[in-house]
Amino acid sequence: MTVLPDDGLPLAAEFPDAAHEEWQRLVAGVLRKSGKDVSGAAAEEALATALDDGLAARPLYTARDSATGTGYPGFAPYLRGSRPLGGWDVRQRHEHPDPVRTNEAVLADLESGVTSLWLTVGGPGVPVTGLAGALDGVYLDLAAVVLDAAGDTPAAARELLRIHEERGIPGDAAHGNLGADPLGLAARTGAAGDPATDAYLTEAADLARRCHDGHPGLRALTVDALPYHEAGASAAQELGASLATGVAYLRTLTAAGLSVGAACGQLEFRYAATADQFLTIAKLRAARRLWARVAEAAGAPESGAQRQHAVTSTVMMTRRDPYVNMLRTTLATLGAGVGGADAVTVLPFDHELGLPDAFARRIARNTSSILLEESHLGRVVDPAGGSWYVERLTAELGDAAWAFFQELERAGGQRAALSSGLVGDRIAATWKERSRRLATRREPVTGVSEFPHLAEKPVEREPAPEGPRHAGALPRVRRDEAYEALRARSDAHLAATGTRPRVFIAALGPASAHTARTAFASNLFQAGGVEPVHDPVSVDAATAADAFARSGAAVACLCSSDALYEEQAEEVAKALKSAGADQVFLAGRPGERAGVDAYVFAGCDAVAVLSSVLDRMGVAA
Repeated sequence: MTVLPDDGLPLAAEFPDAAHEEWQRLVAGVLRKSGKDVSGAAAEEALATALDDGLAARPLYTARDSATGTGYPGFAPYLRGSRPLGGWDVRQRHEHPDPVRTNEAVLADLESGVTSLWLTVGGPGVPVTGLAGALDGVYLDLAAVVLDAAGDTPAAARELLRIHEERGIPGDAAHGNLGADPLGLAARTGAAGDPATDAYLTEAADLARRCHDGHPGLRALTVDALPYHEAGASAAQELGASLATGVAYLRTLTAAGLSVGAACGQLEFRYAATADQFLTIAKLRAARRLWARVAEAAGAPESGAQRQHAVTSTVMMTRRDPYVNMLRTTLATLGAGVGGADAVTVLPFDHELGLPDAFARRIARNTSSILLEESHLGRVVDPAGGSWYVERLTAELGDAAWAFFQELERAGGQRAALSSGLVGDRIAATWKERSRRLATRREPVTGVSEFPHLAEKPVEREPAPEGPRHAGALPRVRRDEAYEALRARSDAHLAATGTRPRVFIAALGPASAHTARTAFASNLFQAGGVEPVHDPVSVDAATAADAFARSGAAVACLCSSDALYEEQAEEVAKALKSAGADQVFLAGRPGERAGVDAYVFAGCDAVAVLSSVLDRMGVAA
């Protein structure tokens, strides 16, 4: 209960408002105690966290970061949502090539909360001729169908429309998306300059006219930003590439006779949702505002409501400790829902291991169901709106995305930028920098680079069919790829010899002195599949050699406090070398100590260290 003084004002009224400058002064005082002599705005900047695209998460946001001109949900500039209602379409993806098994999975999903289907057709997916079987028993006037057929899209689209007609589905009752995306396919195949892309663009325009004339609830084209995200693009690059692609499709469709408004109505945008929920929220909000600006500039401001399909990121998914992916996809779904996505696809936790099983699909669809039905996330529109942090991040991300979009337009548009290699070069530079953060564990991956579990039982899945690989295509990357390569080397060594490569943890002094660095070193070496042997708990110069010989390890790592390093490190290192240690590490700040070959510390290049250790041990790459 709030106690009010006699004059009726809250007690806080008796205290003066805190000034921003006073807060900065207090921060500077704390930083000086840690050796950083900064003041004013520099003190605040010292606490900021750098993000991609030159952005930063600041330690403090105030009313000065409030947004202006946000509008209302369902109205331009659509920052707060394309619709005046909350909630989203629960869209499940199906990739199994067998129409019968796909049909079984589709019906199970629709009976258990899924509201639309995303089907891979042609190539590695269900054959075009098997589409009718895959959709057997599906009420196509209730469940929207979205196609992902790559180069087979025209044939798959014609087959879906034929199925609608055969089953007597009225044109205005059909919903979904035919999935035509010529430039997205070009990004995945490297064929932006091929004549086949021209033909595909023409066919996409024909499908759009057909949908506009006879199927008002059906869209023909998808602006898929996943090829860029999956190649390692930043959020701003993903948005900029999607804007440039959307503009290219507007030009194609209007040249084919559609109005700007009708052309906008034929597009659905697909974005990745990651476990960084705030960045996902800001990305989707910024995307709507930017597309509204494009529609306004094109002369159709009333058609600027961007239709969004969010898909949980494959880049963040791991193959080791895959159950942690459930947590990642939950955070991503939260971000997508709060960010205002119209449809959300939660990829199963075992997506990167092969074809998902029924349990994984159930967990995936229930992720959305829990957030919608139990957490009531869909009952609030734009719940992040008004957050000073989210509003500032949305604005800054939008500015960075617009700058990249303008760069692509200056290069001749998305197709020309793909053909020239501009898009690939920009994304590669971004991924190179992110790879450095992953290698140094500044960006940790739980279960992989942090807290790995060498004894985990592998999760086996039926292999997923793979499409052809194309020279010149944008690559597909994963956060775990460098560590996965190291772990694969360790697995092969285990299969060949019966043991993993080992490192002896030479802990000095009592547990209070070595526990922190012992845990750090053990964690780091396990990330590369190197098994730590910590027996006995503590050693000294007299016992280290015998303990190392019994460990079966080829290398050793000293772990203790700085004070005990000064007293014992060199003697223990010499004892380890005399016992046959090929390499002696020390967990702590680099220095010069006799017998110590290398150092491991927070921020070191863990991938380089682990690669060199496995090389030295003769573990085949």
